[in-house]
Amino acid sequence: MTNQVIYPHIEKPNASEPARLQRIQRVRVAQIVMDYLAYGWSVSEICRQHPYLTLSEAHAAMAYYFDNQEEIDHEIRTEWEEAEPIKKTFSL
Repeated sequence: MTNQVIYPHIEKPNASEPARLQRIQRVRVAQIVMDYLAYGWSVSEICRQHPYLTLSEAHAAMAYYFDNQEEIDHEIRTEWEEAEPIKKTFSL
């Protein structure tokens, strides 16, 4: 028997789409995690910086990340690699 973990506030419609908030679907788990990784912000600080997030949404996003770290890290890395050539184009 396989147990499936349910993350309240998080949805992942299918394997090819990124995990995102249910309430604000344009906000991806990876975006929340990037603040944690880049700035070392706690969940409380993430919510203070982004007042549209609830504590429970931010905690759910971080729980999803810690349980699916390889998936989210890959999403972040891919986004970074796609942005690098664009940054170089506009750098003077």
